[in-house]
Amino acid sequence: MALAIRSRLSIVSRAFFFLLAAAAPAASFESTTSDARAADEAGLTPRELLGKRIFEDKSLSEPAGLSCASCHDPAKAFQGNNGSPVAALARGSRPDALGTRKTPSLAYVSFSPRFHFMKKEDEETGATELVPAGGQFWDGRADDLAAQVEGPLLNPREMNNPSRAAVVEKIKSGAYADLARRVYGAKIFDSDAAFDKLARAVAAYESSARFHPFSSKFDDVLRGREKLTAEEAKGFALFKDKNKGNCLACHVGEEKSRRPQDWLFTDFSYDALGAPRNAAIPDNKDPAFVDLGLCKREGLAKIAPKGFDIDSLCGQFKAPSLRNVAVTGPYLHNGVFASLRDVVAYYATRDTDPARWYPKKDGATAKYDDLPEKFHDNVNVKEVPYDRKPGETPRLDEGEIDAIVAFLRTLTDRPAPVARAEK
Repeated sequence: MALAIRSRLSIVSRAFFFLLAAAAPAASFESTTSDARAADEAGLTPRELLGKRIFEDKSLSEPAGLSCASCHDPAKAFQGNNGSPVAALARGSRPDALGTRKTPSLAYVSFSPRFHFMKKEDEETGATELVPAGGQFWDGRADDLAAQVEGPLLNPREMNNPSRAAVVEKIKSGAYADLARRVYGAKIFDSDAAFDKLARAVAAYESSARFHPFSSKFDDVLRGREKLTAEEAKGFALFKDKNKGNCLACHVGEEKSRRPQDWLFTDFSYDALGAPRNAAIPDNKDPAFVDLGLCKREGLAKIAPKGFDIDSLCGQFKAPSLRNVAVTGPYLHNGVFASLRDVVAYYATRDTDPARWYPKKDGATAKYDDLPEKFHDNVNVKEVPYDRKPGETPRLDEGEIDAIVAFLRTLTDRPAPVARAEK
């Protein structure tokens, strides 16, 4: 009998031990997750923390399940497609809802000025002209980051909320409502300005250092901590050379500066590149569907200089920063290019070998096939490297294209080193 009792106790003890063992990893995981989150959020101001909560809140879509972070993944330089069946487009809160443009990265976008017209000098003639710059989205339709927040939240193809008030009500009844009250006051949700204030919190988060860490190899080269390889250095030289890549014409940096902040790799201007039509975009199955970009920006005529030809902007899209460009594919506003090398090669050979990039139509190459013919004159054919004609030698050969790609890979931000506790 005693042996039987001891056996049963042994069985119970072992069972209890296994239950504890099974429970321990879960508890440990929860603790680790909590610690990781606390470390991730260390240093954020209360308003930035509120913005982070909103940014990551999957209950803010209709139906629930989609957050800002779903399409602006921190692991992919704050861009992505939310598991879309079409690589170039993000999937919205409804499974059948897809956008019409590639999701832009939110990294470094806080440096973009408000949408405006700026003076730009023609390097050959010295003449100046007014050109659009700044704003958010591919067409600059949001003046600044706070205005940008509203777009995805209310867009039927994205988070699909019926109104600003509906978004505010979800946050009011959510888990971090008290944080919103601490940031903006007890009556935040009773104010007509509630949505705007909450949007500014998201903008504050998107303006925090985690969206612009300046932690790439290139940044450490500027700081004197690393050196470019021979191929990377060659690519950087070609990138800057006005007779070769001429990339600094739009993707600017202060050549004499060693400060990473002076190398944003964009002047936030707009350009018409004549990108090939992306057949994978469902809307493009309709030949009548055309994305004209900047010239269709709402309210543009009211803010453009008097007498400005709005049609001259058709086909133009914002020049993004090239920071993290190696991990933010596919490329261009319609995501037509899957690889970074392809898009650099396109810049170099678009005009010398158009048959490489455009389809045939009626026996001829249908150049600029995603833009109505009446707007073809808007496409940039004057600046290097676009100034070559079919059959002429391109400004960049294949090896030089490889070198520029090698340099562009040095612009990828690297994770901050994990601090280790001293033993």
